[in-house]
Amino acid sequence: MSQHPILVSGGGLGGLAAAIALAERGFEVTVLEKAAEFTEIGYGIQMAPNATRILKKYGLWETVAPTAVFPEAMVFLDAIDTQEWARVNFNAAFAARFKHPYIVIHRRDLLGAWLAACEAHPRVTLLTSKGLQAIDDRGSHVEVQCEDGSRFSGRCLIGADGLLSPTREYVVNDGEPRVTGFLAYRGVIPITQVQDHAYDKCVIGWFGHNTHLVQYALRAGDVLNNVAVFGSPAFARGETQFGTPEEMEAMFAPASPQVRGMLEHISRDRNWMMRDREPVKNWTRGNVTLLGDAAHPTLQYLAQGACMAFEDAVVLAQRLAATPGEPNRAFLAYQEARYLRTARIQLTARAFGNVLHAGGVARELRNSIYRGRAPDSFFHEIDWIYRGIAETEI
Repeated sequence: MSQHPILVSGGGLGGLAAAIALAERGFEVTVLEKAAEFTEIGYGIQMAPNATRILKKYGLWETVAPTAVFPEAMVFLDAIDTQEWARVNFNAAFAARFKHPYIVIHRRDLLGAWLAACEAHPRVTLLTSKGLQAIDDRGSHVEVQCEDGSRFSGRCLIGADGLLSPTREYVVNDGEPRVTGFLAYRGVIPITQVQDHAYDKCVIGWFGHNTHLVQYALRAGDVLNNVAVFGSPAFARGETQFGTPEEMEAMFAPASPQVRGMLEHISRDRNWMMRDREPVKNWTRGNVTLLGDAAHPTLQYLAQGACMAFEDAVVLAQRLAATPGEPNRAFLAYQEARYLRTARIQLTARAFGNVLHAGGVARELRNSIYRGRAPDSFFHEIDWIYRGIAETEI
């Protein structure tokens, strides 16, 4: 077996999960992070049962649970008439079916749990300010050069370096991500500043034509996470100035006063463009492979981006443990096990975004169809997502 460690490019949620999954299988791992510190951008993140079972597997649950919020339901509301059109209860029936809980948590708290596990693990080395610049696959091992000129050798390389992955450029070389024209503004406020507490214990979304506002509590219920998303008409017209706070306000103008008032919870100083990529079947080139957003970036509408990265990490570690001396063979087996599931997530997220952002008659049709359904009737539709990977992979 090679004496070289496994190199992981990227120290976000997927990269650190991969490091722990591989280290637990007996591999030495070196994580190369581009930034000067390990950190997450953004505020809240949702973890469905297919991900919380993985947190439990690697002993992170006791670290995560104290700051996590365990919502009672996910509620879909019409931004214009403010009425519910769908609800998924996280009740006893949900627990019996999916075995593990649904939580929401601050991204920094979640990353901090993985980071602490990596720092405590004797087979994980963490390095910062090591952005990937060049890859040289020598067959017997992979050599990489970082932006600061430093070089590292590994038995193989895993690119967990996100949507704009330099490793993907080496492996797939399919250009820039697909830009949707939808942008997000975010904000977190103390829960004491919230006037309406009707949905304090829920993950809620207010959906209008090409707009939505998602809200849920974080930090053990002390703060409220707010995300406002809208499709930019200025972007669609090809204008260079788009996605401004003023455009956000204009897009939310048809919403009820209740929803418009909640935009006060949104910070105006930065926005994020929603982007993804077309699914691809091959994520591997020689002894280099991709993981998480580098392999299959998805839109946020199923809240499965990080969950898929965690699943990737588990499956990849299992396949490498099966053929430790043949990383290319392991990588091909890993992508074969993963590409259809992750492609289904990517394409379903796009389609679900269209349902959520429906306007006109389509909005009325959606509301009339879904409002007649019992909350537990949605379980079978999310079953394929929330049950996660097979027990044999775990």
